Amino acid sequence: MKLQRLSRTAGATAAVLALSVSLAACGDDGDASDADSTPSADSGMTSDAPGSDGADGADGSPAAQTFGPGCSQIPTSGAGSFDGMVKDPVATAASNNPLLSTLVTAVTSIDGLADTLNGAAALTVFAPYNDAFAAIPEDDLNGMVTEGQEKGQDSMLYKVLAHHVVGSNEGPDSVGGEQETLAGDQLTIEGDAESGMTVSDGTVTAKVLCGNIPTANATVYVIDQVLTGVK
Repeated sequence: MKLQRLSRTAGATAAVLALSVSLAACGDDGDASDADSTPSADSGMTSDAPGSDGADGADGSPAAQTFGPGCSQIPTSGAGSFDGMVKDPVATAASNNPLLSTLVTAVTSIDGLADTLNGAAALTVFAPYNDAFAAIPEDDLNGMVTEGQEKGQDSMLYKVLAHHVVGSNEGPDSVGGEQETLAGDQLTIEGDAESGMTVSDGTVTAKVLCGNIPTANATVYVIDQVLTGVK
C-alpha cells in the first residue's frame, strides 16, 4: 500500500499552523539533550562529520555518501549508524536515529503509517530533527497526535507528514529543483552537498543538516525546520 497523494482542504491552513508549533514535546525525555548537542546548519560543514571528506568511511560506504554538519551526531556503530540504517526500511531506520525521535513519535501515532513507509518501493524523506520542534506547545502537539490516532490517514497530521515525503528516491545530484510531495504540493530544493542545501515549501525554508542518508528503500535528508505547507 503506497501513501495516497493528498490535496489540502479548507481547514488545512489552521491545522498545519498548529502542527508547526506542536511537535516538540512528543519525543522522549532525551530530546532536549539531543538538540543541545546537534550543530545548527549555520555552523557549516564540519571536518568530523562522517562523509564530509570521506575520512570516516571508505569510498562508496554509507557514511562517505552523506553531507552536512549534523552528520557528526549520527552514531558510529549499531542500528542507528549509517551502516545500520542502510539495512532497514525508512521508518525503522529513522526510529534508530537519535536526531529523529520526535518525528518518529508523530509517525507512529498514526496506525499503519510506519508500515506504509517501510513498504514503499522508493521514497525521499525530508525529516525535521528534534530541535525543529523545540518551541512547540505540548497542548497543541497532544491535540494533533490525538487526532492522528483517531482519524489515521484522514488526519491533518498525516497530511503534514506526507508534505515531507517525495515518492521517488532522489540523491543529491537529482533532488534539486521542484519535487512533488505525497501531499500533492511541491517543495523547492536548492544548493548542493558542497555549498549546503535548502528545502522550501514557499513559506518555510529549511536547511539540510545531514543529507543523502541511505536506507533500504529511501534517501533521508535531516532538516532544521518543520515544513508547514502554508502558502
